[in-house]
Amino acid sequence: MTELLPVAVLGARGRMGSEAVRAVDAATDLDLVAALGSSDPLETLVSAGARVVVDLTVPDATFDNVAFAVEHGMHAVVGTTGWTPQRLDRLGELLAGNPGTGVLIAPNFALGSVLATAFAASAARYFESVEIIELHHPDKVDAPSGTAVRTAQLVSAARAAAGVTEAPDATRDQLDGARGASVDGVPVHSVRLRGLTAHQEVLLGSPGEQLTIRHDSFDRASFMPGVLLGIRSVAGYPGLTVGLDGYLDLPGTGR
Repeated sequence: MTELLPVAVLGARGRMGSEAVRAVDAATDLDLVAALGSSDPLETLVSAGARVVVDLTVPDATFDNVAFAVEHGMHAVVGTTGWTPQRLDRLGELLAGNPGTGVLIAPNFALGSVLATAFAASAARYFESVEIIELHHPDKVDAPSGTAVRTAQLVSAARAAAGVTEAPDATRDQLDGARGASVDGVPVHSVRLRGLTAHQEVLLGSPGEQLTIRHDSFDRASFMPGVLLGIRSVAGYPGLTVGLDGYLDLPGTGR
C-alpha cells in the first residue's frame, strides 16, 4: 500500500484555506493531518506528523509560520503575500541551515495564470509597449497583486535581456497614480470591484497591432490543481522557489 503524504493547512477557515482543506482531503495520495486556524498552536503540526505545510494565512503571520515549518524539517507551500526582499533573505538563511527542506512561495496557483505570465514574458521582447491591468475583489489587502508584480518582473527581465528600449510615454501632467504603479519599469494598474475574483490582462503594443494576454479565475477552485502540484513537488526542490513556474518547464520564466 502506498504511503500517504501527511499535509497540514494553515488558514484553514479562510476562503482559500477551506478550499485547500477540501482539495487535500479529496486527494487519494494525501493525508490531511491538521487544519489550523489563527488561534491554533503551531506545535500541532509536529504532533500531527505533517511533512508538508500549506500556508494560506495573512501577511503578518506567514513568515513565522513558514520559519516554524522549516525549523522542524517540514516543507512549505505558501500562497500568502507579504514576502518582502528582507523576509525572503531571512528565509533563505533559515533554509541554508536546513538543507533538504523546500519552500515554494507562489503568487498564483492557477495553472492558467502561470502559463499566461510565461506567455507574456516570452512575447514582451517583440513589442514596443507593455502594461498590466489586474482586477480583484475589494477584500484583497494588497495592490498590485503578487501575480502582477511577478509578471512585471519577468516581463521587464525579458525585455532587458533582449535590449528592448524603454516604452514610449509622453505623459507630463498627471494625477497621482493615473499611470499606475511602476514595477521594474512596467506600469501596473489595480482594479478592486465587487463581483470579481482574480483576473489579469497584459497589454502589449507596437505600431499597428496589439496583443492582449488575459487570464480569469472565476472561482477559488481554479487554484487547487496548482496547490496540489506544489504539495506533491516541493520535497523535490530543496531551498526556496518563488513562483509555481519554477516547477514547470515553461519559456520566459526561471526558478
